[in-house]
Amino acid sequence: MTSSSYDIVLLDIEGTTTPISFVHEALFPYVARSVGEFLETRWTDPEVQTHVQAIAQQANEDVKNGIAAAIAIDLDADSSDEIHRKVLANVDWQMKADRKIGALKGLQGYMWRFGFESGILKGEMYPDAVKAIERWVEAGKRVFIYSSGSVEAQKLIFGYSDHGDLLQFISGHYDTKVGGKTEDKSYKSIVEDVGVLPARVLFVSDNVFEIQAADMAGLQTMVSVRPGNAPIKDDCKFQTTTDFMSIPL
Repeated sequence: MTSSSYDIVLLDIEGTTTPISFVHEALFPYVARSVGEFLETRWTDPEVQTHVQAIAQQANEDVKNGIAAAIAIDLDADSSDEIHRKVLANVDWQMKADRKIGALKGLQGYMWRFGFESGILKGEMYPDAVKAIERWVEAGKRVFIYSSGSVEAQKLIFGYSDHGDLLQFISGHYDTKVGGKTEDKSYKSIVEDVGVLPARVLFVSDNVFEIQAADMAGLQTMVSVRPGNAPIKDDCKFQTTTDFMSIPL
């Protein structure tokens, strides 16, 4: 809980700085409706082919593991049209299953980068979160991001936000490469990397299980209560906030 001052603010994104609906109503639909044309028009791009190879490798592993929806892709024997069709089919079922897998996340991230850089997408931010981030930095505190989304995706959301480029206020980013967000050791690793005592870090998230893990690691915590977030139980022992500007410095 927040009972003393802190030097570092560690923020979640989805449901915390950004509406929980943004990912499912903007980012994912953009990929779903655009992936076919996107791949077709950029098929010979070396970076696209890197993602195609990753999707194919994952698909073939899934087939071996008996996943019924997976479709094997033979990059040597299949025609270009067949590979294109099978890649789309594998992307389709994985997205519908909301699968968190490296090959899919890599392709999504690549497409999101194009969407943000072209202005089709803008990171949606809660106005109070933006004001609070600016206030924290002005007060000499450092702000870091820890999200299940890749570091690249985090930087796109903050760098191309509906409040302009916010990366100037962010001191660093962490994703699940540092560990799962419901594991206390992940927060210990982040604190060690930042170089401060756990008690000098305030972690804000909408996920109570993440808050519990951070609390076990010795961090101060605050639960973000936003529209559309999972309801917080009445017996929740952690402090909550609906407005980041109300969080004491």
